[in-house]
Amino acid sequence: MPQINWQTALVQHDRWLRTVVLARVGQPSAVDEVMQEVALAAIAQQAPLADVDKLAPWLYRVALTQSLLYRRKQGRWRKLASRYAERLRPTEHDSRTVDPLEWLLADERQTLVRKAISRMPRRDVEILLLKYTESWSYEQLAQHLGTSESAIESRLHRARKRLRNELVACEGVKVEP
Repeated sequence: MPQINWQTALVQHDRWLRTVVLARVGQPSAVDEVMQEVALAAIAQQAPLADVDKLAPWLYRVALTQSLLYRRKQGRWRKLASRYAERLRPTEHDSRTVDPLEWLLADERQTLVRKAISRMPRRDVEILLLKYTESWSYEQLAQHLGTSESAIESRLHRARKRLRNELVACEGVKVEP
């Protein structure tokens, strides 16, 4: 049974695992903390992996578990952090933006998408982020998530449909069937 070099394995899978963790915890500032727990769990695992080819799906499950544990641990800190972030938004006298109208429209779109994503199941958010922020193919998604390409296609189709529906619901626009 081959020995796994955890440092190399974790570096190799770091980027996509961070995307999964971000989709699950919803806070960019929490990703490093959760990834540290993923690394500790991977290194501390007692039983060696029987199939090294299943390392990516195994790390995926560890990342999910650690993300859930983190979310449970955070409780009311999430609300405090979001209130703090809201107070630090740029104002009309802020020099961080060039065109106030452009900033306003971008902020409105961003708020709308965030609101829609917050209302979606975490599993859907995760697959959308992996597909569109990491630019992964169906094959890469299937390989890393431990499922088939047809299952990935179905999940992505449903996730995009849910996102469209949530965006429409957030905008308050009535859609004719």
